[in-house]
Amino acid sequence: MKYIFSLLLLSITFSVAAQDRDISYMSSGGELKPLQAIMDIRHYTLALDIDIPNQSINGYTDIEFILSKQTDTLLFDLVHFLNVTRISTGKKDKNFYREKDLIYIVDAAGFKAGKQTIRIAYNGKPPVAVNPPWQGGFSWKKDESGNPWVVINCQLEGAKVYFPCKDHPSDEPNEGADLFITVPKGLTVAGPGLLQKVTAKNDKQIFHWKTNYTISNYCILFNIAKYEIVKRSYKTIDGNTVPIDFYVLEEDKAHAEKIVDLRERDTRILEKYFGEYPWVKEKIGIAQVPNPGMEHQTMITYGDKVGKFLTTKVGTWDYSANLFHEFAHEWFANKVTNKDWAHMWIQEGITTYAEALFCREANGERGYDSMIVMFKRSIKNQKPLVQGEGINSAQSYTGDIYTKGAFFMHTLRYVLGDTLFFSTLKKLATDPQYTYSNFVTTDDVEQLFSKASGKNLKPLFDFYLRTTKKLDITIRQIGYHEYAIQSANLPMPLAIDVVTDTGTKRITLTAEPIKVSSLFLPVVDAGGYYLKTVTID
Repeated sequence: MKYIFSLLLLSITFSVAAQDRDISYMSSGGELKPLQAIMDIRHYTLALDIDIPNQSINGYTDIEFILSKQTDTLLFDLVHFLNVTRISTGKKDKNFYREKDLIYIVDAAGFKAGKQTIRIAYNGKPPVAVNPPWQGGFSWKKDESGNPWVVINCQLEGAKVYFPCKDHPSDEPNEGADLFITVPKGLTVAGPGLLQKVTAKNDKQIFHWKTNYTISNYCILFNIAKYEIVKRSYKTIDGNTVPIDFYVLEEDKAHAEKIVDLRERDTRILEKYFGEYPWVKEKIGIAQVPNPGMEHQTMITYGDKVGKFLTTKVGTWDYSANLFHEFAHEWFANKVTNKDWAHMWIQEGITTYAEALFCREANGERGYDSMIVMFKRSIKNQKPLVQGEGINSAQSYTGDIYTKGAFFMHTLRYVLGDTLFFSTLKKLATDPQYTYSNFVTTDDVEQLFSKASGKNLKPLFDFYLRTTKKLDITIRQIGYHEYAIQSANLPMPLAIDVVTDTGTKRITLTAEPIKVSSLFLPVVDAGGYYLKTVTID
């Protein structure tokens, strides 16, 4: 009886511990909490000692912020199984309590409006990534030579998985971040911005990385390995010189020059469509990781589960979708950032569309069309891309934010025409109104394209982004070689190509039937610019 009870108790203990370590419930963003709405984050400083054998971290985070009004309570996010040991302002300790993944800091005298700095000391075992980068956390790996290889991913969960922060996409530290990361000697830390200094400390080294740019909290992270650094200089489209730094494993250094060649070529392509590389005062960084890559600002990660440095051919060009896609996020996600995860399609959809633009450069319009067809086939259309406001990352994240978002850009290209479309897309990527510390929503994008086109495009945006509808188009024979084409659910008058026996003509669909003469059944939208269902009566 005692033996069985002991086993049951042990089983319950392990079960609770395992459940406590599970962060599958966790997401980023959502409704902005009132206590966080009054904070404007200005800067983060992370100082962490990484205990690789014990898979734990120990240190502190300084959070600098501006309060819009006095409050007796501050609120920050941090995963609950990291232990907070002390919270202070200057030399004064502050009282705090925790509820789940929230830290409440209280002071009866109140925190005054204006600039504040809070230091939160903490330690513990951060969550381990289950399926990085989609299910994030820390990955404690080893390279083929047995050297430690530590990687962080936390886009969907938020940076609260390893440091205290305001975990909402609408607030980035305008004055950047400093990271002081302590690791065993012989290992290298790859981080955001520029490496300021490496300081020896007994059998360890402290790497100080600093970025002065505004940065998403899920990009404030680092990777650790026995890296070699392959360097090259790149001159941007505007004539600025920026370093390309590839942090590659020693065992894979032979592949490095090829990857840097691809990075240089891809930068020229992306600058053509989206303007100058956004972080010219820092670097074009790549860090090799053991999982598919992520868009970590100025230090994009690159890896693959099924093999190393795999490329395919687009025309005669070598191409890595993973390497290109994550780098395109330097413009859309890192420079142009959605204000709310409800509008995640902007950064993922346009970045995916950039892959089609690569194919256009490598293999002409036929290459572009092939990629668009592939996107279209992948669209599930099970729920709208924009489901409302205050949506968290888990609610927003579906495959359609990539493929349907990209296809919608394809639709806009047709509706506006190339000259107008590409110039407006570049304006979105370069105008200060939409970039760096200014965030965007779907309405911002719509209003930009509407103004450029001189048309009210909101009905089209709403139709394709806020519903799962497709155009319902009917072709009905009304006489000898005579057909009527109309749509019952048209959001607005839309141009559409119709192929007849005499060639392709462009008509404007309205609520009224449009008569078309043809010796054979007309083909509507043969180029595939719209999501549609065509019925033949």
